[in-house]
Formats: sequence, structure tokens, C-alpha cells
Amino acid sequence: MSQALATTDNHDLTTTHPGKDLEDFVTFFVEEQMFGIPVLKVQDILTPEHIASIPLAPAEVRGSINLRGRIVTVIDVRVRLGLKPKAKKTQTARRGKGMGVTVEHGHDLYTLLVDRIGDVMGLANDLFEKNPATLDLKWREFSLGVYRLEKNLLVVLDIERLLNLPRTDGRD
Repeated sequence: MSQALATTDNHDLTTTHPGKDLEDFVTFFVEEQMFGIPVLKVQDILTPEHIASIPLAPAEVRGSINLRGRIVTVIDVRVRLGLKPKAKKTQTARRGKGMGVTVEHGHDLYTLLVDRIGDVMGLANDLFEKNPATLDLKWREFSLGVYRLEKNLLVVLDIERLLNLPRTDGRD
């Protein structure tokens, strides 16, 4: 199956089609599922060192970090997608801690806590598909659509809907 893909390490690369409209995505994994967000929405990729908890925050809000003097809310993408949170490890146990993809939304910064970072991929716009009916309902709520890659399904996340968190203060 030939697809117009380009990645930093040729992962899932079959052919590229010069002249095609491409959109670049930062990819990451939650469990074994690949997700992507447009590269222009990404501010930073990091490993959160110390996440301070926020009392009475929704379950998907892991806490906050200080990123170059700015307070950044950390969102656990696993929980937001309806999956079990990863077991918290001690600070000395670095393996499996997760990575963060920082995005800006509504003039605030958010770090999306994910299992691991993938590649930056340039994907042809004509290969984009609407959400398949078999995609989990919760995931469909946060997805713009998918790309069927040679070895994986890339779910494109809608950052605005993903970060539209329930309020805990009673205001709308």
C-alpha cells in the first residue's frame, strides 16, 4: 500500500509524492496507539521533572509544572481518553515516567502527558479520513480523523476539544 509519508527516521515511510499538500504532525503513543497533533500547535517536548498536584482538579489534570517561568497545566492524556492512568513511580524510577507535549490553548500552556514521543511526520492531506465507526466513542469525541499508515493508525487529536476540561468551580 503506497502512501505519501515522510518521517524523521523513515518509520512507516513508503513513498513521498512531490507536489502533494502535506501536513506535519508530531506523533506520540498512549499504550500502543499512535496519536498526532499538527506540528504548528506544539510549543515544546519535554520530560516533566516535578509535577505539583492541584487540589480538587479533575482526574485528567495531573498537576502543574514550571516551564521557563510559566505555570503549565499537565493533562494526563490516558485519563482524558478513558484509559487507566499509569502507575506513579518514585522520582528515582525514570523509566516509563512519560513524556510531555506542550501546546498553547486560549493563551495558556498545557503539557499533554503521553507514554512516549514518536516522529514528526508529513502526511498527504488526501490520505486523511473521517473517524471510522469502529473508533472508540470517547476517542471520536477528541479526534478530527485518522490516517491509515502501513503499520499503524494515526488518530489526529483535536486539541481544542481535548483541552475543553470540565469545570470544578461550578461556573460555565
